[in-house]
Amino acid sequence: MRTLAKIVSAILVCLVLALVVLRITGFNPIGDTPGRGNYPGLWLSGTVVNTPVTDWSFVSQYKTDKLQTRTWYMIPHSVTTGFILHSGQLYITSMFAAGVPFPQGKRWVTNVMRDPHVRLKFGNNLYDCRLSHVTDPGERAAVLEQRAKRSPQLLASNSSDGPVLHLFRVLPE
Repeated sequence: MRTLAKIVSAILVCLVLALVVLRITGFNPIGDTPGRGNYPGLWLSGTVVNTPVTDWSFVSQYKTDKLQTRTWYMIPHSVTTGFILHSGQLYITSMFAAGVPFPQGKRWVTNVMRDPHVRLKFGNNLYDCRLSHVTDPGERAAVLEQRAKRSPQLLASNSSDGPVLHLFRVLPE
């Protein structure tokens, strides 16, 4: 019994040390294509920008972003996502395949719906923000129209038998 307690204690100490090291160094998600061949990460590393962003146009130079959410068990979960810029406003995208339930189909989306506070990474800069799921049909149509102008091949179906693109408006913290 004593040997088992020592083994369990040693494993717990190693796990705590690993989490401390990952917290200090960060553990960014791997991959640059949203939803394909990516591996999620934990904490994002970089320089925190404390100035609220009112115009996100500067992110147009990036293909994707990294997004860190808060899990219910207190360890961050980070992923690579896509985004759309519309009139200086930033929208994070999440494509759900046909039949995949919202928000349970993606862990990061479930986290955001429970706790909208996130951290975004563009380049080496980190931005603390909140996400708001876009449900207004007019706002959604305007943003998707902007997306269609830039990338006509990326039009998303909203029928019950096709994929559904969900949008999240980025708000200041």
